[in-house]
Amino acid sequence: MMAIAARKRVASTVWMVAPLLILMIVGFNLPILMMLGKSLFRGENLSFEAYSNLIETSVYLKVLGNTFKIAVITTVCCVLLGYPLAYWLRGLSLKWQMIGLAAIVIPFWISILVRTYAWIVILGNSGVINRTLIKLGWIDTPISFLYNQLGVVIGTINVLLPFLVLPLFASMMKIDDGLMKAAETLGAGRMTVFWRIFFPLSLPALAAGAVLVFILTLGFYITPAILGGGRVPMIANMLDLLINQMPNWEMASSISVVLLVFSMALFVFYLRFTAEEKAI
Repeated sequence: MMAIAARKRVASTVWMVAPLLILMIVGFNLPILMMLGKSLFRGENLSFEAYSNLIETSVYLKVLGNTFKIAVITTVCCVLLGYPLAYWLRGLSLKWQMIGLAAIVIPFWISILVRTYAWIVILGNSGVINRTLIKLGWIDTPISFLYNQLGVVIGTINVLLPFLVLPLFASMMKIDDGLMKAAETLGAGRMTVFWRIFFPLSLPALAAGAVLVFILTLGFYITPAILGGGRVPMIANMLDLLINQMPNWEMASSISVVLLVFSMALFVFYLRFTAEEKAI
């Protein structure tokens, strides 16, 4: 009787999970398999022509290299800005922590498209920054912030910085202050305590956040398209061109597979750092 009851429970569980499983297969796994098939097959024949064309065509390699370059710059800037911000928030009182976190979270409620266009108002040749600098007499002609790599990086940092700050701040709050106080009682200075105790404990969360920002930057589309003005090609923009205008599904699929493999490799590192953080 117990075996029959156990089988019934398993069967009921399977029926409850089945709709979600079907949705995952049809909505996520099947398109990925179709993309892989497009990159590997020409008709019914196995072919690596799309991958060889990707390697031999300098334009595709240039776009891939530019994308990784912007992702690295964005990630480094987010780390340099996000770590001090999270550390500063940790030292505030509970009231000011809530205010600071609200200031970081509220932009999530605003569309990325709206926030991106707002940067045009701020960074344009007649924007707030250039007009202010000209009035102060610091510059004679407007600085070109937009439609170049600088504008893309600024807009991307604005969107992705919270993805590093919020989990990093949550991890910092878990660090026991007693460890720092114990080190200080043994004669360690504040800088020594920070670099020898606090920073190593927060490093797994920092690394995980950096990997997450890097992965998200690789697939960014809206911000580079608007702030780059078509002059800063990235992978997502190139895929849009290959699919909607050319179209060249084989090449688009091969580029997507390369991006997917690289992102999965980074995600493995992300899971590793997350696991280390939980162990701490």
